[in-house]
Amino acid sequence: MEVYRQPSAIEPLLPKGQSGRLSDLTCEILKAAGQLTGQVHSPLVLKRVADLVREMNCYYSNLIEGHKTIPRDIERAMKRDFSHDQTQRNNQQLSLAHIAVEKLMEERLAGESVDVYSPDFVCWLHQEFYTRLPEPLHWATTKGGKCYQIKPGSLRDFMVDVGKHTPPDFNALPTFLSRFHSFYGDKHILEGDRLVVIAAAHHRLAWIHPFGDGNGRVVRLQSQAQLIRHGIAGHGLWTLSRGLARWRQRYYANLEAADSSRRNDLDGRGNLSDAALADFCVFFLETMLDQIQFMSGLLGLPALRTRVERYFQFQALHLDRYREEIMRVARTLVDEGEMPRARVQEITGKAATVSAEIIKLGLAEGYFETPSPKGPLRVAFPAKVHEFYFPQLFIDLPVEPIAERFA
Repeated sequence: MEVYRQPSAIEPLLPKGQSGRLSDLTCEILKAAGQLTGQVHSPLVLKRVADLVREMNCYYSNLIEGHKTIPRDIERAMKRDFSHDQTQRNNQQLSLAHIAVEKLMEERLAGESVDVYSPDFVCWLHQEFYTRLPEPLHWATTKGGKCYQIKPGSLRDFMVDVGKHTPPDFNALPTFLSRFHSFYGDKHILEGDRLVVIAAAHHRLAWIHPFGDGNGRVVRLQSQAQLIRHGIAGHGLWTLSRGLARWRQRYYANLEAADSSRRNDLDGRGNLSDAALADFCVFFLETMLDQIQFMSGLLGLPALRTRVERYFQFQALHLDRYREEIMRVARTLVDEGEMPRARVQEITGKAATVSAEIIKLGLAEGYFETPSPKGPLRVAFPAKVHEFYFPQLFIDLPVEPIAERFA
């Protein structure tokens, strides 16, 4: 296989093919993203949904990597309640690290001007992820069975093969990342092309394969950073990883196809196939649109209120007392995000002493939460309600071996 040493080998960096389809998808995505954001009126509800989507993002990122950690185990890990099973404990640690880095990345992007295409930022993502993992998870194994150490934030210093693709020579990685940065970070790229840039950069960063391990997570986090930087992330109300995991085989196939060399004289002018990169970008944008539309359906208030009611009618049967009253409080909080405790009397029609019992039981069950012993009640989405409030949010997909592309 050819070993790439010159950055020209990664051309084209933006496809010329299927421009009409990509333009149409861009318009549809921008429209759908705006509608999605407008569906949530309470800042607190928006924050809670964004927290939930962050957990969902790590769940699907784990699945893409060949690990499965159910939402309840992620919730337990966030409370420092780890499994005694070492494999499951490792998966919980991976989940925690992913959530922490994604949150830190969001805070950094909100607070400073960050160049999300720079090699420094890409390496920062890798470093922040691995420094949050215990030392035993800093080791990986080659296909030949040789064990090697992963150095957080450091570019690989050895050659690898990922399926049929041989990434660039490790000595040339700084040059390839510099080219990646200078092209995709160019301020002269038209705004109408920015979504296609996010898609193309996703593949090209995976093609460079800058690290010894953890490339998949870094690539997806970097794509998320691009979505945030360019205002497409919808305040965290949707995630790309769910779509990529759901269409995992198509994702892998399109990634591999976009590795291919130029097919003929009509297939662009770069070393790699323009047509295959265009196909990947179409798949990527179609996945984005699908996920934004999916979350729009879930967050429509009338339907969400109905699902909350049905959860308490048909699932919360362990509540011998005050099930109806807790449902009314939870349903109101889904609309408003927060309420003073005194309002529970108004909503339920119960006396103050009974309202206090309703609040105590609802808090103990996690159906709502509070910042202090006498503070207001706030909306909550514990793991036990996920599949009922937000059906199909966490799809129970089979675990598959990690794709070679993301080793």
